[in-house]
Amino acid sequence: MPSLPYGRQTISEADIAAVVEVLRSQFLTQGPTVPAFEQAVADKVGARYGVAVNSATSALHIACLALGLGPGDHLWTTPITFVASANCGHYCGAVVDFVDIDPCTGLMSVAALGQKLQQSERDGTLPKVVVPVHLTGSSCDMSAIGLMAERYGFAVLEDASHAIGGCYQGKPVGCCRYSSISVFSFHPVKIITTGEGGLAATNDPKLSQRMAELRSHGIVREPERFRRPAAGPWMYEQHELGYNYRITDLQAALGLSQLQRLDQIVAERNRQLESYKRFLADLPVQLLKVPDDVRSSVHLAVIRLLNVTPEHHRHVFEGLRAAEIGVQLHYSPVHLQPYYRVLGFQEGDFPEAEAYATNAISLPLYPGLQEQDQLRVVRTLESLLMA
Repeated sequence: MPSLPYGRQTISEADIAAVVEVLRSQFLTQGPTVPAFEQAVADKVGARYGVAVNSATSALHIACLALGLGPGDHLWTTPITFVASANCGHYCGAVVDFVDIDPCTGLMSVAALGQKLQQSERDGTLPKVVVPVHLTGSSCDMSAIGLMAERYGFAVLEDASHAIGGCYQGKPVGCCRYSSISVFSFHPVKIITTGEGGLAATNDPKLSQRMAELRSHGIVREPERFRRPAAGPWMYEQHELGYNYRITDLQAALGLSQLQRLDQIVAERNRQLESYKRFLADLPVQLLKVPDDVRSSVHLAVIRLLNVTPEHHRHVFEGLRAAEIGVQLHYSPVHLQPYYRVLGFQEGDFPEAEAYATNAISLPLYPGLQEQDQLRVVRTLESLLMA
């Protein structure tokens, strides 16, 4: 591992104590800590319900199913995201397509979305679900997307995997003001972690109930909902084909403890981003812009190199890695992955996303990163840019 990775988890003694407490309790898997974690996250993000699962990918999948996405339906997302934002549509048998990005923010372009919706209305191929991705922790323009959802009749599923602790128009990301469901990730390099894990937040009790059942084999345990006479207190019924997407009490205990530090973690990440802004000011690079009405959770610090060739981009990237600075590209455009090329996507389909991939680099940013570490990154970057 490089001495300065692009991201890493931060674990406190309180986190360790919380997990040990569960280890010493009756429940390791499906005990009281999971619902406590769900409620705490829902309260923090301003939603009514939270459904915790074993990954954000699982959360996206059951969210799509709960929204009724199925064979022949269309799901749209952005090409600049992890593949799960698109794959969740394929899991449901849907047709997946993409909307190009805003080059300044890296987020789904509202203008491109509007143009694509107009054309799709004429073609009869409007999406059933649109998945805006809050890249790097900055919210998409959810108000504008919400208005389009009302106009064209699609459901909005926010992929907020990067964005817990962020705000949009003064409200927490995840409050579902303009969406049906918001999904968070608790992977170790995200803002807070459960080791692996995810959560779907919603204000709709029916969506919450359906997702809770889908994460656990489609099983119903409430006698009043049984479709046959209850034979005894051991009775349960499987009402549909679900999945084993459950999270454990061990993971939820870690998440609950980490959640207590969320505001502190986000504040530190924002301070580091401001430091990068100062240190990079005289270099031919541009940090992705955080929109004016957004407080980012700053999962990533992404720069775009200005006026470079793809070859020079690779030279800089490899030079940083050779210097033990663990930079990354978030992300290679999904539509150019081999799996998606087989489906008919090709170079030129989403030019802004493709241009992004030729000059974007994620710099190290995580709690505990020191200013001298950031200066080391910037000085190495400068020497490579000037070479």
